[in-house]
Amino acid sequence: MAASILGLIGGLGLFLFGMKQMSDALEKAAGAKMRGILEFFTKTPLRGILVGTFFTAVIQSSSATTVMVVSFVNSGLLNLYQAAGVIMGANIGTTVTSQLISFNLSVVAPVIVMAGVIMAMFCKNTRIQRIGEVCLGFGILFLGLNYMSDSMSVLRESSQVMEIMSSLTSHFLAVLMGIVVTAILQSSSATVGIVLLLAQQGMLDIRICFFIILGCNIGSCVSALLAALNGKKIAMRAALIHLFFNLIGTLFMYIVFTAALEPITAFIGGISNMDPGREVANAHTLIKIAEVILLAPFIKQIVKLTGFFVKGDEDTKKNTCDLQYIGKQSVFSPTTAVFDATREMERMGRMAVENLERAMNGLLTLNEKDIRQVYQVEEQIDFLNRAVTDYLVKINQTTLPMDDARSIGGLFHVVNDIERIGDHAENIADAARTRMTDKIDFSPAAEKELLEMLDMVLKITGYALDTFSNNNQQHMQEILELEDKVDTAERELQESHVQRLTRNECTAEAGMLFSDIISGLERVADHATNIAFSLLEEDPMDTYKKNQGYSLR
Repeated sequence: MAASILGLIGGLGLFLFGMKQMSDALEKAAGAKMRGILEFFTKTPLRGILVGTFFTAVIQSSSATTVMVVSFVNSGLLNLYQAAGVIMGANIGTTVTSQLISFNLSVVAPVIVMAGVIMAMFCKNTRIQRIGEVCLGFGILFLGLNYMSDSMSVLRESSQVMEIMSSLTSHFLAVLMGIVVTAILQSSSATVGIVLLLAQQGMLDIRICFFIILGCNIGSCVSALLAALNGKKIAMRAALIHLFFNLIGTLFMYIVFTAALEPITAFIGGISNMDPGREVANAHTLIKIAEVILLAPFIKQIVKLTGFFVKGDEDTKKNTCDLQYIGKQSVFSPTTAVFDATREMERMGRMAVENLERAMNGLLTLNEKDIRQVYQVEEQIDFLNRAVTDYLVKINQTTLPMDDARSIGGLFHVVNDIERIGDHAENIADAARTRMTDKIDFSPAAEKELLEMLDMVLKITGYALDTFSNNNQQHMQEILELEDKVDTAERELQESHVQRLTRNECTAEAGMLFSDIISGLERVADHATNIAFSLLEEDPMDTYKKNQGYSLR
């Protein structure tokens, strides 16, 4: 008996590990592409349902999909109506696991494990390694099922165990059992897998299995709720959509099963050739499909219902020193970690560019309020620089999708370039203070030249941030041309200010400030170009020369 129980525990451990291994490997291989597909294919609830079904069928975990969706909502990738469709689809997609389990693949599991090991350990191609990790997880999953099945066959011989299992006749207690076990295991697929094996061994009556499956629906909501606890209000509302969908659907199906249990049992048995494992798998799939058909027309009402429980919008008057997309108010998911960091860096970049414009206004108008604010914003930029850098270090130590992992190095450079733009704004504020203290005047010609150069710099920084944050490459050529124009303008303005000095049109002090400022603006343009090309593998000058028709030999 003790050995059988240990075998059951060990088999369950292998099953859960195999499922996580498979899910993580698939997320690493396709996580970055998932974001783009979700954004493009979730414009309507029906598309969202189809996408949610497909993704969950692929990664074999509705919990992983719903946690991912909650993080996407928290990051602003999806709105609540889009999320609702994906969540509903995830409930159908998760039944693929039970369908696979019902077909006894344990015989070929060792072969799948060996194939996975060979691909993961001996192939140099990263994508093949990821496929190998998926196969390895898939094989381990079925090895775990095999261990559990063998242990259960021994336990079936125990009259005490059979007496305990046969005593479970209450439909309500069966639902409660499904909720508790799924909440503990954090996987409805694992619970359904165990129920399927128990049914195959004749240890659980098929009618009770149906109600345990209903309980799994509610227990599967725990992962998303836990993920949303530290997130924004909209993330909690997304998690509540999952909870309400499963609560309402389970209640409806509970009433239906209670009222017509025997006809439903006969129908499911008929389409399953009276195979208990197939009956459990088919019941799981049919329950989920019925719930989606029932509740899909009421997505808007379910979304509105979440507003009664999570009231109010996000506080838009946050201290700008606070992190908005990473940190305490974020839902961490490897699939959205780099996206969240990019959003935070985009925000930091906008602050730095606005501060540069503010500093130039303070320099030319000697507005004390603007100058003071430049220093305050620079402190916020320095805070974001440290926080984002720490976050990048943290996520670089986790398992990220392949495309995201490759971009981490570029992100470290971008956050440094943005921080340097902030430093140049502070340098201009220092120059403004010097102007006020020493009563230094600029000639009208010098002020006009500074504004013209600032316009070019603001244009190139705007293009650069758009390119970086939205992967919008339509301004690449303009960025390189603007960078050339800024370089040329810097040389010409240095010469023109020397000529003004020789004509006594400005003082030496004014000339020194003017020279420092245009040099700083030219460096800002360099940083902007770095930001725009940070995530591209090709050197920006090579891109420019190719577009101009030059040979790169």
